[in-house]
Amino acid sequence: MDTTSYRTRFREYVGAIYELAEEGLPVLQTRVADWLGVSRASVSEMVHRMEEEGLVSTAGEIRLTAEGTNLAEVVVRRHRLAERFLSEVLGLPWVKVHAEAEVWETVISDDVERAMWDRLGNAQTCPHGNPIPGAGYKPPPVRQLSEVTMGLEHPLERISEELELDSAIMGFLDEAGIRPGAGLRVDATGDLFEVTVSSGATHAMERYVAERLFVAV
Repeated sequence: MDTTSYRTRFREYVGAIYELAEEGLPVLQTRVADWLGVSRASVSEMVHRMEEEGLVSTAGEIRLTAEGTNLAEVVVRRHRLAERFLSEVLGLPWVKVHAEAEVWETVISDDVERAMWDRLGNAQTCPHGNPIPGAGYKPPPVRQLSEVTMGLEHPLERISEELELDSAIMGFLDEAGIRPGAGLRVDATGDLFEVTVSSGATHAMERYVAERLFVAV
């Protein structure tokens, strides 16, 4: 792999590490491998190279250094700005913006980023509720939908980046009206969660999904 290819992969990896930490998960090589859909051997090699470049430290779990954090914030910011731009300006369906933004984030220049900020105005989150680094957004305290008290409605704050990778799940959320700002109430738990949306419709969802929806508390 040449130097340019490694730099591209570094951006992908620091973005994944940033997002895992954002989820409150210990950043381990196995989780990075699952998040990116690559082998553990590939992660081990890449993390070693990133440590040599001063982007991460590996004492215990993987942590971004100051340099690594700066790069990750650029990557994540451009991805989430692109999602917002694709959704609000170009009208791309909500369920498709994540995959398209993964392409856009690699080619957005500083000038284009500034122009997108200007065009979007006071954009603080992506369409899925995840904060845009540098926007100054202070999210409220959140809890996984799977952990809230049954019978109480809570507004959906954000949807995990992990769910955004699954078009089938995102399609279900879209059709069910489960978007940031929607009120969600858990009425039953078990193998499936019974969740009522503020619109009045009730839907069954797997625990995997409920654990990756974050509601304001």
